[in-house]
Amino acid sequence: QVTLVESGGGSVQPGGSLRLSCVASGSGFRLSSMRSSTMSWYRQNPGKQRKLVAEMWSDNTTYYDDSVRGRFTISRDNGKKSVYLEMTSLKPEDTAVYRCSLRRSGVDYWGQGTQVTVSS
Repeated sequence: QVTLVESGGGSVQPGGSLRLSCVASGSGFRLSSMRSSTMSWYRQNPGKQRKLVAEMWSDNTTYYDDSVRGRFTISRDNGKKSVYLEMTSLKPEDTAVYRCSLRRSGVDYWGQGTQVTVSS
């Protein structure tokens, strides 16, 4: 079992920046486990479908949704069992609950989420 805990959400004005963090832990979840995992950030608003925002594979290949490419950066620190999402030039439409996901051996694990609100 893997537990994911996000942090770093909050309220910011349009054009501002935030950095989200997600830490993985669990019995038997070793460094090698983290290295072989795909790490992702999703976002969701009430009544809407969850949307993949950014993803980083075990070989550090990245994917970004078109809506955030050039503004958001995903990174990971396997030694700290952590993944990050650096968000810049934030827009009101970026407002959502952001959830971290870890995929390993065909199993998806999810964090509880952190709220990001972009408003003037």
